[in-house]
Amino acid sequence: QVQLVASGGGLVQAGGSLRLSCAASGRTSSMNAMGWFRQAPGKEREYVAHINWRGGNTYYVDFVKGRFTISRDNTKNTMYLQMNSLKAEDTGVYYCTRCIFPGSTCSPFGSWGQGTQVTVSS
Repeated sequence: QVQLVASGGGLVQAGGSLRLSCAASGRTSSMNAMGWFRQAPGKEREYVAHINWRGGNTYYVDFVKGRFTISRDNTKNTMYLQMNSLKAEDTGVYYCTRCIFPGSTCSPFGSWGQGTQVTVSS
């Protein structure tokens, strides 16, 4: 079992930056890939980005490309999401999750954790 704890959210003005972290513990040797999803008020949870744990390949949804950067530190079992040029529409709860397989898509599985709130004021 892998436990995930997301942190780093907050309130920021449009155009600002935040760095989210996701710390993994437990059976981390079994992790293939990890990703970020977000859920805006009244909307369904949507994919943002993911990273293959061993090779480090990164993938993004189009609307964050060029603004967000996903990375990981294998030694700390931690994944990051650097978010720049934030927009009001980036507001939501950001969740980290495991992806069941490494590759260009992320099929989430396991616990979502508590998420971290990101609020961007316009």
